[in-house]
Amino acid sequence: MSTYTPSPTRWRALAVLAAAQFLIIMDTSIIGVALPDMQQSLGFKPDALSWVFNAYVIAFGGLLLVGGKLSDIFGARRIFTVGFWILTGASLAAGLARTPTFEIVARAAQGVGAALIAPSALTLVMTLFGHDHRELAKAMAFYGAAAPAGGTAGVFLGGVLTEWLDWPWVFYVNLPVGIAVLAVAGRLLPGGARRPGKVDVVGGLTITASLSLGVLAIVRAPELGWASVETLVSAAAALGLFGLFLGIQAGRREPLLPLSIFRRPDLASANVVMALLGAAWVPMWFFLNLYLQQVLNFGPFAAGSSLLPMTVLMMIVMVVATGPLVGRFGTKPMLVSGLVVLAVGLGTLAFVSANGSFVGDVLVGSLIAAFGMSLAYIPAIMTAMSGAAAGDAGLASGIVNSTYQIGSALGLAVMTAVASSAGADQLGDASALTDGYSAAFVGAGLIAVIAAVVAFTTIGRRNVEPSTHDELTLVG
Repeated sequence: MSTYTPSPTRWRALAVLAAAQFLIIMDTSIIGVALPDMQQSLGFKPDALSWVFNAYVIAFGGLLLVGGKLSDIFGARRIFTVGFWILTGASLAAGLARTPTFEIVARAAQGVGAALIAPSALTLVMTLFGHDHRELAKAMAFYGAAAPAGGTAGVFLGGVLTEWLDWPWVFYVNLPVGIAVLAVAGRLLPGGARRPGKVDVVGGLTITASLSLGVLAIVRAPELGWASVETLVSAAAALGLFGLFLGIQAGRREPLLPLSIFRRPDLASANVVMALLGAAWVPMWFFLNLYLQQVLNFGPFAAGSSLLPMTVLMMIVMVVATGPLVGRFGTKPMLVSGLVVLAVGLGTLAFVSANGSFVGDVLVGSLIAAFGMSLAYIPAIMTAMSGAAAGDAGLASGIVNSTYQIGSALGLAVMTAVASSAGADQLGDASALTDGYSAAFVGAGLIAVIAAVVAFTTIGRRNVEPSTHDELTLVG
């Protein structure tokens, strides 16, 4: 029987970790509305402006595995704190930038900080609450709700700050949060055990280069073309480096990614589902925002506000219902059910019309999809993490974060190509745009269906029964 004593400050610590999750997700979306003002102020060329977004995503996605491994070796709290120092300093630098190059470098530095924060924060949640499955489900619900809240808040705050203050404030808004987190992290977060080990530098460089080139190929493909030389070379180099990375890991005594981790029950299957979940959800959010602005003629602020009902529902369901439901029925039934409901919501959104309305064409479908995401997201993470041993929690967290980010980028790139081929590239033609966005919703819905089938057929039935704290191998 475990003698683990829960931390008396764990719920306050959870608020800090949820704030971290909120912030790193918000930073992916808050710059969207500010880009035109940023372009005019800093003199960005049109083809370089997208790098304000890409630099963050590539650094974030490319370094997540390294961040997870560092968390395991040096302790999650230490890496979490280092990540926040980097993110906070880079946010200040991004706001003070006066040239495009400096801005892009600062955004990449923000991504580095986020890549250290994300896996260590999730590891800390598991450390604080892994003693009890039902309490873990409740904590994961709070933690998970911070992600959609951050995504929508980014769009909303980006519009408010850009319109009423100036574009640098989309970065300065991080400063008070970062300072507050750094002030309390030492008192509220568990120190975490350091374990002997070395950072596989060669493996880290190889997988970071592979993931970065892969994300680069994905995010640039809709603009350059999937068959363009640059896209094919980037993709081929990413695959080649990934193969080299696997070879390096197989021969290392202390690899960055022990390949044996994928023999853990359900870890590989759950990560496939996480990638598919990101590939279904992020395109829905992206094209819904475009439909509101380009077809229904909502302004940026109004479009961001229109996503609030969906976000509020997700937060309520995750916090109030998901934890108890997982505790009663287990992770697998909730995961499969959530994916099916998400697919239904996306199918409903596929019926948007060129002369539609927010209530008639957006609200119902978005709420159904949000309800499905609320049911699926937390069980997917819990399943992916539940097979990891104590010493591999940070690594497992880095893997699940990486698969979700890469799945999101790939899904968005593929659905962008689908939407463009169906008419979404015909700006000013509401009917053609609607056809394109509808095709993207259909495609995202099919991805959700595939994810549900994968979850149902490959995830073991042990997840049906809620685990006791002695059965949960998340922490020691």
